[in-house]
Amino acid sequence: MTDVLNNLYRSRNSLAVGGLLVTASVISLVLERVHTRLNGSNDYAFLVVNLGLAWIPFTAAVVAYLTSRNRATFFLIMPICTLVWLVFFPNAPYLLTDFQHLVYNSGNVPVWFDVILLLWFAWTGLLLGISSLYLMQAIVARVFNPTLSWIFAISATSLSSLGVYLGRFLRWNSWDVLQYPLFIAKDMYGIVRHPISNLPTYIFTVLFTLLFLFIYLAFHLFSDITREHTGK
Repeated sequence: MTDVLNNLYRSRNSLAVGGLLVTASVISLVLERVHTRLNGSNDYAFLVVNLGLAWIPFTAAVVAYLTSRNRATFFLIMPICTLVWLVFFPNAPYLLTDFQHLVYNSGNVPVWFDVILLLWFAWTGLLLGISSLYLMQAIVARVFNPTLSWIFAISATSLSSLGVYLGRFLRWNSWDVLQYPLFIAKDMYGIVRHPISNLPTYIFTVLFTLLFLFIYLAFHLFSDITREHTGK
């Protein structure tokens, strides 16, 4: 009976998280439309695209999580979902870097509205990233062990931070991994071969990794505290 109640509790919470993510996305889109109407230009249309890309790794993680308990579907679907998740995962935290567009604020919309708009998109992208990483880590912990799952989480976050750098400053995107893999590999090789001249890349990657991991760990701790108080 306890197992049944726990499963119902987890299902209810999962639906609640999904509902919050959808609601946050809708609010973000509405704010972008309002900004466009007030300003008379699509200055922040790229946020809509970036948010859509942030939903891809979350969707891949959900599919992977739902099919991971079945051995047949695990070996068929898991490799595809993992690849899709790894390629598109940087798009979720990437939205945090869109705050740099505040320096280009102009027109009829006040800066505070731009700040709130960017906060909604960045926060939604961050939650999508945290949720998808949580699901993927849970799969690794279930299949292997908790220690390996944390190694996976830290490694994925580090690679994601490097991906954010490649996207923000070298202007590569996730689709380019399929279209121009050799050019991206060449840039990566240059970063590894010349660490001194590419020091800003390393600094950004480390700092962004620490930021995301700090937030991710905080959510983990809050979740553990909640389970302790509820006894779930």
